[in-house]
Amino acid sequence: MSLLFSHINQYGEAHMVDVSDKQITTRTAKAESFVFMDAKTLNMIIEGRHHKGDVFATARIAGIQAAKKTWELIPLCHPLLLSKIEVNIEADLVNHCVRIESLCRVTGQTGVEMEALVASSVAALTIYDMCKAVQKDMVITQVRLLTKTGGKSGDFNAKNNNNDGK
Repeated sequence: MSLLFSHINQYGEAHMVDVSDKQITTRTAKAESFVFMDAKTLNMIIEGRHHKGDVFATARIAGIQAAKKTWELIPLCHPLLLSKIEVNIEADLVNHCVRIESLCRVTGQTGVEMEALVASSVAALTIYDMCKAVQKDMVITQVRLLTKTGGKSGDFNAKNNNNDGK
């Protein structure tokens, strides 16, 4: 089976894909990431006792900002006029972790998978940054695409995929 990499031109050089002939459709993507930490650190965040302020609010804003700047961070991504960016953060007291889920939407000619992944990643990094003075051995894990809709390649759902990322 031969793989075709759309970001490689006929000379083997990296280039930005020309999407001008692609159909304009509504495209969405959801991604997630997890930050594992000690129960003490998680409780401090939830109880609002962190000396740097509201960790989740700051991480949410950082994720939103990051999604908007994805094209500046990932070299071959297109700049997009995102119509929706949502970053949801929930604490899991049983597993001592924070789950971050992002959703990005655009009506355009290219997908928003990278924007969703960057939003979840940067929100997780922000949580780490704000809490590193309290705990340096937190672990960011399982950054992955959950769903994608729209576009020529069709829909994707990680739950229906044989490779569950483990």
